[in-house]
Amino acid sequence: MTEPLERVAQQVDRLCWTGILLGLAFTMTNVQQFAAAGAPAWSLRWCGAWLLDPMVSLVLLAVLRAEQVTARYGIRTGGWARGAKWFTLGATYVMNTWEAFENRSPAQVVLHSVPPLVVFVAAEAVTDLRDKLGAAMSSESSVAEEAARPRGVRTSSAEYLAMARAARTPETVVTPAWVREVTGCSRGLSSRLAVELRAEGAHG
Repeated sequence: MTEPLERVAQQVDRLCWTGILLGLAFTMTNVQQFAAAGAPAWSLRWCGAWLLDPMVSLVLLAVLRAEQVTARYGIRTGGWARGAKWFTLGATYVMNTWEAFENRSPAQVVLHSVPPLVVFVAAEAVTDLRDKLGAAMSSESSVAEEAARPRGVRTSSAEYLAMARAARTPETVVTPAWVREVTGCSRGLSSRLAVELRAEGAHG
């Protein structure tokens, strides 16, 4: 029996996020040592150094979460969001590996490079995987809906598009979910129609 795609998507999400959180937790002590710069334990600088990694990590997690949610609606984030993500990832990597490079220790460079790089890769992969799994679920839903549709009763994509145009108002935020709500079309088709409607709005 085939495992439901929705369950697979949830498992992939949880595993990726767990890996990201563990990677960021591992980097916390390295970043603290980098920021403390040999300050005595429990001194003001030593305590303040513990705030640096959570500050960077929370911004990164916020951007990743936003990307994940917008990806479900077929909406891509802008340059600032991607810039924030890569800046925080880059800052984490530099702070983790600075001492290892300074000491010219290949083993330490590898050790402190792996967790940030895993976070790098997972941060990109989690959104892409969600996109692809969402597309797979849409395709599966479209096939099921098509199979269940009575023969001879078929609405064309142009007719669905016309229905969506008629229901659209200036305040409407066009998403695949909204298209499905007003037209009753399949998940796969709703994503394509939403893209067309947004393109019309951009040129309108």
